Amino acid sequence: MKRFEPYVFLRELATRWDVLAFIVVIGLIVFLGETSRGLFAPLSQLKATPLSLDPIHLPEYAARTTFRMLAGLVLSLVFTLTYATWAAKSERAGKLLVPLLDILQSVPILGFISVTAVFFLSLAPGRVLGAEFVAIFAIFTSQAWNMAFSFYQSLRTIPTELTEAAESFRLSPWMRFWQLEVPFGMPALIWNMMMSMSGGWFFVVASEAVVVGHTTFALPGVGSYIALAIAQKNLVAIAWAIVTMLIVILLYDQLLFRPLVAWADRFRVEQEPGARVPSSWALTMMRRSRIISAATLAFHSAVLWTSRAVKRKDEPLVEPEARPKRRSLDLLWVSLVVAAVVLGLWHIVAVLLVNTSLREALQVSGLALLTMLRVFVLITLASVVWVPIGVWVGMRPRAAQLVQPVAQFMAAFPANLLFPIAVYGIVTWKLNADIFLSPLMILGTQWYILFNVIAGASAIPAEMRYVAANFKVTGWLWWRKVALPAVLPFYVTGAITASGGSWNAAIVAELATWGDTQVQARGLGAYIAEATTAGDFHRIVLGIGTMSLFVVIINRLFWRPLYYYAERKYRLT
Repeated sequence: MKRFEPYVFLRELATRWDVLAFIVVIGLIVFLGETSRGLFAPLSQLKATPLSLDPIHLPEYAARTTFRMLAGLVLSLVFTLTYATWAAKSERAGKLLVPLLDILQSVPILGFISVTAVFFLSLAPGRVLGAEFVAIFAIFTSQAWNMAFSFYQSLRTIPTELTEAAESFRLSPWMRFWQLEVPFGMPALIWNMMMSMSGGWFFVVASEAVVVGHTTFALPGVGSYIALAIAQKNLVAIAWAIVTMLIVILLYDQLLFRPLVAWADRFRVEQEPGARVPSSWALTMMRRSRIISAATLAFHSAVLWTSRAVKRKDEPLVEPEARPKRRSLDLLWVSLVVAAVVLGLWHIVAVLLVNTSLREALQVSGLALLTMLRVFVLITLASVVWVPIGVWVGMRPRAAQLVQPVAQFMAAFPANLLFPIAVYGIVTWKLNADIFLSPLMILGTQWYILFNVIAGASAIPAEMRYVAANFKVTGWLWWRKVALPAVLPFYVTGAITASGGSWNAAIVAELATWGDTQVQARGLGAYIAEATTAGDFHRIVLGIGTMSLFVVIINRLFWRPLYYYAERKYRLT
């Protein structure tokens, strides 16, 4: 009789990819079922069952936070594929949508929560589901703008030869989107999805523990667990929260992002012979599983079926009828823009100008200048540090795989977890809070620069590197002629997002609390945080409006001209 060997049995079981796929699918269904329990329970139940710092509850809290993060990521992906595509393809729409995206990424998460909390709670009155809507939307606002900017940049820099190839094959706009534009933008988009997921972790405390005036609730999750640990000065609980975050991030890396990176490697513009191809056991399982292959085939069939309804480019167009239609669309678009501007100006006059004194406006502008100075200094320092490292990592796929999970964890590390160190150090040694709280602003946003530079360096064509090596271009000349021009469009995309994210992070960084001890730096972030806690709607709108105005002006005068310069001069053609 053959002896039973557990190792051999497990190895044979692992080769049965359908079994593994079935386990993963069932596990996902169970996970969704468990995390969705109690959505229609009364909202008062949250207060009746207070959170506990007992580590035994952390698996449940982590599952709920993971579900919210995943829901926010899915919504962000849908937003990216629609909004960024519209902005990139329509010159008329892009003139409005791109500045609007600048404004949206500059609005703090606390600002979104304070304005939208009542609306989302009213969608499910008195139910936990409304609070879940608030948390998921807040996480969405910390993820979507970065992904949209990345995909927009990819669509604007598609090489000319690929566009000509799509035209020669007479692809319809729908097929061109799925066969050219999405695959081309996918490598950079995946890296920014990782960064967006980390950005969601960075603001998870504000998303799950909501305090806006009289509206207060704490959803079960890692973020609310951290908020409670900070309020009770429980360092052991904070340590457990860090361990839990690390485990969840590693699971996300192995089950989602590592497979996506390995899968998207096929879409790189240049494939270097003999280069090490990224691998993933989860991707291997998906490719060899008949269950997942059937689902993939169904998706491709749906794309092909929907493409039949789209007119091909070689079909004749009737010019005389098209012109009046286009003029009507132009007139409708201009009318909508004018109506939106008039409505916005009316609200600004009604809410701000009438109730804001000149002294208060100057005071808020002065606070904004202080925050702006911090952002400029921090972005400059982060660029000097991470651009060389990002180029080195991006040109070495093996190093990129090792750096990826570490960078994700560091980017996801909430600034709130460093409050004990910051508050203790500033109070004990009587340090200047305006200086020593500033690094908390760049803690989570500096990684936007690193991730985008890695994506740009990995896209450097192999022949460009071979030519530089053959001509013995080294040292500073190599950086000036090869590396920096190649990554500049990607760097600017990351720097724009990092700059806007740093303004956003100022809400958390300029007002640090540890138990009953509070340390405050002068700046616009602390002003908005105090107004949000007090529920002062006028000051909230004034602070958010000032922050958005500063970010848009900086983007218009500096970042956008630099981006268009990089796009025009260093586009791969």
